[in-house]
Amino acid sequence: MEDSLKQWLSDNKIQYILHTHPAVFTVPEAKIHCGHIPGTHCKNLLIKNKKSGQLYLVTIPHQKRLDLNQFRKMINAPKVRFAGPEELSETLGITPGAVSPIGLVNDTDDKVIFIIDESLWNAKELCCHPNVNTETLQISGRDFRKLIKATGTSMEIKILPYLEHS
Repeated sequence: MEDSLKQWLSDNKIQYILHTHPAVFTVPEAKIHCGHIPGTHCKNLLIKNKKSGQLYLVTIPHQKRLDLNQFRKMINAPKVRFAGPEELSETLGITPGAVSPIGLVNDTDDKVIFIIDESLWNAKELCCHPNVNTETLQISGRDFRKLIKATGTSMEIKILPYLEHS
């Protein structure tokens, strides 16, 4: 984890446990290397409304698959796509494989709308990458909510649509 992020978390009185592990790029890899870490593990998607250009960071339970067709209807977008590496870097200061709500600390221009599944928002404990995919933050739900609020990002808590065979 970068020193600047450690300092930001400290300044905002966010408590966490940091776990290190081999790089993970997929949920199956994360299950192998991070599955032992207590808490609800997250999957994070940076999605772009192709018409308006609006970016959405969507955080869902790791075992789920977002129904993109229903999601685009939910956000009133004719078409959506996953954001590319340049957009990840420019808006959240992260690379593919390290997408995380922690990246919102880097979205100082508030270009991203954060959408989180209601079950995660209310979770007792969450696990997500601290902007690198070789580490996992284990954080209480209370401190996670405090972290998101401290970023000042626009956010929505939703019951998100999933594909049946996740």
